Amino acid sequence: MSSRIVVDGDSCPVKSEIIEIAGQFGISVLMVSSFDHVLKEASGVEVVQVDRSQQSADLYIVNHIRRGDVVVTQDYGLAALVLAKACQALSPRGDVFHPGNIDYLLERRHAQAKARRSGKHSRGPRPFSEEDRQHFRSSLINLLRDLQENVQI
Repeated sequence: MSSRIVVDGDSCPVKSEIIEIAGQFGISVLMVSSFDHVLKEASGVEVVQVDRSQQSADLYIVNHIRRGDVVVTQDYGLAALVLAKACQALSPRGDVFHPGNIDYLLERRHAQAKARRSGKHSRGPRPFSEEDRQHFRSSLINLLRDLQENVQI
């Protein structure tokens, strides 16, 4: 398998799980984050740090991904760009982004932002749980297995 896992690393709570699972599959990891976050390189893990402007990590990722890469991000906009470049996208909670759900997610994000601008307040995301962590692990393993099987055929 020539793909790699590319991580939008600024607020990713499953970095250690990604590194562990990538090692099991023998694939590399590219962690991208701003200079505000300290990430350490390890065997099979490359770290790229970008400036702290709002979209720097996203732009770096979009400009450096290759067909077949798996991108871990919670940003729907980045996920849409990733899918357009024939890559896979997965959230840190284990939700798989795909052409069948990305338009809905982007539209929902837009509607929520519009409501916030008009003064309506929402609760925000629920706290990250151990169940989310396990769901992510399972989703990433299944995705990598599927990719591995498709390459071998």
